[in-house]
Order: sequence, then structure tokens, then C-alpha cells
Amino acid sequence: MDPMFLKGVEAHQGTGHYADMIRRAREAGRPFSRIWHLFAFKPKVTSALSTFTEAVMRGPSPLPSGMRELIAAFTSRRNHCLF
Repeated sequence: MDPMFLKGVEAHQGTGHYADMIRRAREAGRPFSRIWHLFAFKPKVTSALSTFTEAVMRGPSPLPSGMRELIAAFTSRRNHCLF
């Protein structure tokens, strides 16, 4: 995986749920979303973004969660991002 633009954020070990997910993904040799670095770097600051994203993807909607995931995956692919 190419390094991100915020090398200090990526290099930061972090604590909490996202830091654990990064460690597990690295140990398994699996790719992971780079935004996890930001969540692990500043968990208190990014908790609102995490809550917002979870509500958008899993909260009440005329579209099922699977369709929302598909739209997000399609958009990420068009933007050349891992999803």
C-alpha cells in the first residue's frame, strides 16, 4: 500500500479500536482503509465522524444498507480508493 500524505499520522501507533484493527490487518497482510490511521491518531476528535458515517450507512433509510455499501464502493472505485 502506498504511504499516505500524512506520514506522522500513519506512523503513529495509536490506541483504541482502530489502532487494533490496523495492527490486525497488517499482521494478516490485508489492505485496510487509510482513514483508520486518522481515527487511531485522534480518536476523540474523529468519534463524531465515525458516528455520522455509521448512521449514514446503517441508520434508517429508503435504501437498504447493502445498496448504500455498493454505492460507497462504486464511488471509492471511481476515485481510485480502497473501500
